[in-house]
Amino acid sequence: MFRRRTALSVSATAALLAAAPLLAACGSDAHPGAAAIVDGKRITVSQLQAKVKDVRAAQAKSPQGGQMIMNTGRLSLATLNGMIFDEVLARGAKDAGVTVTRRDVQRWRAEAEKQAGGAERLKAMWLQQGVAPDEIDSTVRNQLLLDGVARHLGADRGKPQGQQKLAQALAKTSRSMGIDVNPRFGKWDDHQVILGETKEAWITREPAKQQA
Repeated sequence: MFRRRTALSVSATAALLAAAPLLAACGSDAHPGAAAIVDGKRITVSQLQAKVKDVRAAQAKSPQGGQMIMNTGRLSLATLNGMIFDEVLARGAKDAGVTVTRRDVQRWRAEAEKQAGGAERLKAMWLQQGVAPDEIDSTVRNQLLLDGVARHLGADRGKPQGQQKLAQALAKTSRSMGIDVNPRFGKWDDHQVILGETKEAWITREPAKQQA
């Protein structure tokens, strides 16, 4: 399974409250209430907050919750990075004529659950990476879209040249979308297709299903 964010016990509520302060509303006139604007579409601070709270609530219920929370301390930035990248990938896939069906997602997930040792173990593995249980299907879908775009380009994601080719294509898509991030969250890097502060290049991750 490709890794989305790093992560991995203190029990729940105190650690959750300490590690996940709510983001205040944005004060910039250029970004009123927005964490970012992508192709004219606003990603609001409230949307970002909701995703972060969802992950933190799930992590807090885990026996390893305290450590998970500590190891995903920059969750807000990583989550915003993912939300922006989702939009770029969706556009890139659309332009390439790549589609993914619900059946495709279910098939991939069933195989991943088998390799992980069961559905609950897979959920725990994703949660360590900052992915809430109800976000797994959308994360899998994105993985399949990446694979599809790579195939469309004739790029082998298992080789550096293939990664570079995919990166260049998505960078071109990113530049066309006029991505504008509220300065409080950092700056979007069109060349690497990441939110600069996260230092996390999604497109260089290994493609799927590692053994647990």
